[in-house]
Amino acid sequence: MNLKKAILSLGIIMIIASCATNPFTGKKTIALVSNDQLFPASFSQYNQVLNESDVVTGTKDAEMITRVGQRIAVAAERWLNANGHQGYLEDYKWEYKLIQSEQVNAWCMPGGKIAFYTGILPIAQNETGVAAIMGHEVAHALANHGQQRMSSGILQQAGGIAVAVATGNESPEKQQMWMQAYGIGTTVGLALPFSRSHETEADKIGLFLMAVAGYNPDEAAELWKRMKANSGGQAPPEFLSTHPSNDSRIANLKALAPKAKAEAKKYGVTSFRPIN
Repeated sequence: MNLKKAILSLGIIMIIASCATNPFTGKKTIALVSNDQLFPASFSQYNQVLNESDVVTGTKDAEMITRVGQRIAVAAERWLNANGHQGYLEDYKWEYKLIQSEQVNAWCMPGGKIAFYTGILPIAQNETGVAAIMGHEVAHALANHGQQRMSSGILQQAGGIAVAVATGNESPEKQQMWMQAYGIGTTVGLALPFSRSHETEADKIGLFLMAVAGYNPDEAAELWKRMKANSGGQAPPEFLSTHPSNDSRIANLKALAPKAKAEAKKYGVTSFRPIN
């Protein structure tokens, strides 16, 4: 067996051996990095961010972030338990922090470490808007998107090595051409669509979580209308972006809201918290 075939065979074995089904998406995903490796690194990085940031405590906004986060976490556990996935969150160490910053951003690291920046609160506008953002960010962690991105990066690097080996007898100019073509092809054809699919998955999962937590899922589309207004319409074409376009996102959230309400009813949620 030559080197190229050996690399290909090894890659196939790695992919097959590392596939797992995610309970939130029902999809088989690649996990070349285990949560046993990922979570400690995530927790350490989170603590570093907090140590280097101005963390807000003792305010109504900080209390709201914690309250919403806890409700979203409870909703996730209720959904998992009801669908036969008890213990899925056993290694999660939930933490919710508000950081003083003008950044319009929020995130949830693998293992349940959440940060909101004060700059996003005017766009969230209310607690239900915060719940829409929180649900989306928590969904990324629950669907193991960080794990999948790391695994994809490993495979992309391995593919680059394979291209280099396969073109080893070519001239330096042709080798560079092939590597550039591989880089562009995997970015536009694989990495960006992969990232956009993660955002769409997180939108759906997050919408269901906020509804089960008692927040009106109709507000998610309204939130993204405000996000669109805040961006001033400045965005690359969707096929060159890591995220779906704002218009695609708004339409998708509107279409999914009735399904999220129906899901919430299964858990006894027949009315939602007032938007204030």
